[in-house]
Amino acid sequence: MKSVIYNGVVVNDGDSFEGFVVIEGSLIVQIGRGCYEKQSGVTLIDAKGGYIMPGVIDDQVHFRDPGLTYKADMESESRAAVAGGVTSFMDMPNTVPQTTTREFWEAKMERAALVSVANYAFFMGATNDNIKVIERLDSKLFPGVKVFMGSSTGGMLVDNRKRLEAIFAESPVLVATHCEDEGIIRHNIEKYGAEATIGMHPVIRSEEACYRSSATAVEIAAKYGTRLHVLHLSTVRELSLFESRPLVEKKITNEVCVHHLWFSDRDYERKGNLIKWNPAVKSEANRDGLRAGLRSGGVDIVATDHAPHTLEEKQLPYTQAPSGGPMVQHSLVAMLEMFEPTEVVDYMSHRVAQCFGVDKRGYLREGYFADVVVVERGEWEVTRESVLYKCGWSPMEGVSFKHKVSHTFVGGQHVYDNGVIDTEARGEALIFGN
Repeated sequence: MKSVIYNGVVVNDGDSFEGFVVIEGSLIVQIGRGCYEKQSGVTLIDAKGGYIMPGVIDDQVHFRDPGLTYKADMESESRAAVAGGVTSFMDMPNTVPQTTTREFWEAKMERAALVSVANYAFFMGATNDNIKVIERLDSKLFPGVKVFMGSSTGGMLVDNRKRLEAIFAESPVLVATHCEDEGIIRHNIEKYGAEATIGMHPVIRSEEACYRSSATAVEIAAKYGTRLHVLHLSTVRELSLFESRPLVEKKITNEVCVHHLWFSDRDYERKGNLIKWNPAVKSEANRDGLRAGLRSGGVDIVATDHAPHTLEEKQLPYTQAPSGGPMVQHSLVAMLEMFEPTEVVDYMSHRVAQCFGVDKRGYLREGYFADVVVVERGEWEVTRESVLYKCGWSPMEGVSFKHKVSHTFVGGQHVYDNGVIDTEARGEALIFGN
């Protein structure tokens, strides 16, 4: 059976044109310009003049499964993801148990195969003691190894310089780092004390803490020739550490997250702990500089760092409330408020596929997997009732967007149709090294 998405603007590879996309089985078999001549025996999806785009590939999510499933799980968050146009995700290792062994990684893969409506992959987590596990990672199965160079995850902090250098030197896969300097953060916590409020978050988790840790990661990567990817940049100063040249030529890359592009420290008064993330949301100058960095090539890709917590947890006092928030359902439409459609597709699909070598995804191309999203135009407001996250809330509540995801295909399966999710559909494991 063929499906045809027609009457839309195809956005792909720096171009946009009125056209259509033909899907047969799991693949895109034709991309055409102009009107589609209707045929019998074909399922038609009217894009209503909206955008036809490749699905978003989100390289940084925390779906909390296993062990923290009262906050989120693969089933609930993958459904929220496809409703937001995210067709593939790469999940981080700070679950319970932590994904620091092959056995725990395999358990997550098996769980995803059973419940995820989106495509999936899982990072291996680094510790001070699992270098032997890291050395044996298969570059086609693992997006990378995650190294926490900050205090976000407690027991997964790699704080032994010798062990850190061994990971950078020996990893056969990409090394992805969370960069915040632990010593600076501890000093600031002691300085400002237990009475600190949310407005102090970007002071405690400061620009200097981010820059110094990112600089260390880049220094070690340059020493060993490591394929390094620095996660969630939050400062303009960090951009000086990276080269502005084509992504395919880089061994050291980076990302910025939607919340660091959308919010600034002015929003703490209104949103409070709901926008408490690590690294912290910082000044408007940093926010605007990161947006400019995407356009100049200094920033490589965009992700969400989707990390749900319950509303009760987020309503605790600042020093007790956990950092992180949900974003996958609204990341694509938020980006379309800030950038042109061709830019959004580049930052969230094309470049991510290039950065990780994702096989046959991230583009609308004949012979590629049919991970396709239709985004219609029309204003709507995010309400608590419309949120699909298991945690039941969003930092984007009350925001009016001018675009809305109407259809999502994952590997040719029509998994999302105007609010209806095909709960029987299943994504596939991502393959890397393309």
